[in-house]
Amino acid sequence: MDKEVQRDFTKMKEILRTYIDKGQTADFLETSDEPKIAIKPIRANITPLNNMQPCGGHYLAVDCSTRTLKRANNWGIYLLRVSYAAVEKRDVDWGFKERIRTIKGEPHVRRKVLQEMRLQLESEMALRLIRNTDKDDYILLDGASYFGGERKFDVMLYDTCKKREIRLLAISKQSPRLHDEKGRDLIAATYMLAPLGRWVYHPVKKADIHEHLYGDVSIIKLCKDSPRAFRCDIMDYLTSQDMPSLLSPLAAISEDPRCLGYPVVLWLAHEFSGASETKLLEYHAQVEEELANAGLLDVLRQEEFASSFADELHGAKYAFNLEWIYRV
Repeated sequence: MDKEVQRDFTKMKEILRTYIDKGQTADFLETSDEPKIAIKPIRANITPLNNMQPCGGHYLAVDCSTRTLKRANNWGIYLLRVSYAAVEKRDVDWGFKERIRTIKGEPHVRRKVLQEMRLQLESEMALRLIRNTDKDDYILLDGASYFGGERKFDVMLYDTCKKREIRLLAISKQSPRLHDEKGRDLIAATYMLAPLGRWVYHPVKKADIHEHLYGDVSIIKLCKDSPRAFRCDIMDYLTSQDMPSLLSPLAAISEDPRCLGYPVVLWLAHEFSGASETKLLEYHAQVEEELANAGLLDVLRQEEFASSFADELHGAKYAFNLEWIYRV
């Protein structure tokens, strides 16, 4: 093994050993708009979930994806595809809506604008879905339960679900802002305390509408055979209910091996939000045609060349071939 690579591995182990032993230190790098939540997990807050069949109502979920069609240092053109999935017993219904968005600004500005656009499209889709929902139905959002204001879900969605007593939950794919008392990952720390099987840790943090947090933050493990646990925000108007009775029906739709313990309806919404490469190429061609007709394509393509050399070295002919999180 190359000596420099060996030193890199040694440094890697030193850094991670310090993190495990001491948690976050002064030189730890992080960036996020969501407030950090740091607590010491308590075993007494963990409650087992029941083994039971799904409830008699529908399970509905929404998700939105972003794919980059064209990108330069100071602008980007994106395809946003918001989708829904509805599951009742073994029946699945789904649909989607696509929008093209053009954003000016540096990459970090575009990331924030895209996040706000996705949440708005998801809110609009969910509001359309709940026109035909009942009290026993579940609406699952991908993310945290922040409503109202910039880069948050539409508060009208919360108000409508509360009025109709719909079971509105927000389940995040990842939760980097949940930390234990040493700054380590809270979900992992809670998992080490929890019993085998399915469980809920409630609450991590109580809802606080003054912070735009409309749900109690909790942690759930829905599949007994999966090592995955997830952040689940339970809207404040639901928290007086018995937690196992409220959440156990989700376990019945989280056993699909494709989902890794994630509710299948959210997994389906995520899958349906992905556009095929054929569709992306079609939109790319349409965008270039529109820009060419407007006499803008040549200068904008030159700006693309000025920013895309690293991507091309990695084999990306188009911006959507290599979707890096930090590159928008």
